[in-house]
Amino acid sequence: MLRSMPRINLLFFILSQRNLFNHSAKNMSLVPHHIQTLEPYKAGRSIDDIKQLYGLKEVYKLASNENPLGISPLAHAAIAQAISGVNVYGDPLALKLRAKLAERFNLKIDNVIVGAGSESIIGNILRTFICDTDELITSESTFIGFYVLAQASGLPLKKINMLDGYRFNLQGIADAITPRTKVIYLCNPNNPTGAIFTRDEFDAFMARVPERVIIILDEAYFEYASSDLTYPDSMSYRYDNVITLRTFSKSFGLAGLRVGYGFAHHKFIENLLKVKLPFEPNSLAQAGALAALDDMEFVQRTIENNRAGYTFFTEAFTELGLRWYPSWANFVMLDLETEARVNETFEFLLQRGVITRPLKAFGLPQCLRISIGLPKENEACVELLEKFVGEKLHV
Repeated sequence: MLRSMPRINLLFFILSQRNLFNHSAKNMSLVPHHIQTLEPYKAGRSIDDIKQLYGLKEVYKLASNENPLGISPLAHAAIAQAISGVNVYGDPLALKLRAKLAERFNLKIDNVIVGAGSESIIGNILRTFICDTDELITSESTFIGFYVLAQASGLPLKKINMLDGYRFNLQGIADAITPRTKVIYLCNPNNPTGAIFTRDEFDAFMARVPERVIIILDEAYFEYASSDLTYPDSMSYRYDNVITLRTFSKSFGLAGLRVGYGFAHHKFIENLLKVKLPFEPNSLAQAGALAALDDMEFVQRTIENNRAGYTFFTEAFTELGLRWYPSWANFVMLDLETEARVNETFEFLLQRGVITRPLKAFGLPQCLRISIGLPKENEACVELLEKFVGEKLHV
């Protein structure tokens, strides 16, 4: 189009576009400061990116805590069947999926909400319940998604120091509660450290939390931790001011579809539904999640693969003299002492086809998170770490 323009018209076009962008830049003053300074969530590198960058034929992604077994066959079939109906809108309230979740956990449908990932539900919670004078509390070194959503709200966010072992300091969080505190975010097991707080610790914490304070209890990795009898499965007992969040992204293998769900008092759900986007999750996501709930054999295989991989990783890390921390999730966190060593380790693995996750963005620049994959992926990672330790760390 530009080549066909007369020269004078082309000059006018260029100048008009420049003025347009200059005008837009001036309007940046309309953007609130807390949005201008907001650091968006940055996902890990993709397999295709790394293959192209380093000319590799095989790349293993152990960075994003995804399900290495892929997708449930039942969910795959349901999604394929549902594709023919994407020309029409899906169920705006996801009634079938909410009813099935209610039946699974012995609740009423009025106690269940679903969304496009747990982050969507967190965003709805903040939009629904917080006011300009409220404040939020969470821990240091927890899920980045909450930090992003909290800062986007423009409200004060208190981050409480962790205990030794990178564990949530629940008593410290309780000490920080003020009359302005409205929402507290807890992640159990915690991402990215993998640690949990116990039922006794949670009960002692809740005894100090006023009923007016909403607790977001993010249990995205629940399935991996539920066999531990000390783990406070929030569906085995209830607090009226707790909103439990879970996901289909991890053990169910539907990360790309973005399906999260939550359980809470019916008054919470009633008001959350007022601000939730209609037709969320989309029709394919709803179909896949419905079918995935019928494939607990797939979930069990996922858990067994994770258990075996965790044992393999932690034994290997111990032999290599690497400091690792106990995890109740589908990843293991290494403490490599310095950011420089993390970067060096990350690049060594990356250039040889294993993607891991440095944790500087989580406030842990000295740590590296490694997701548990298939046996061959875990073995490839450990073999590279053995080379790295031999070549770099013990020279």
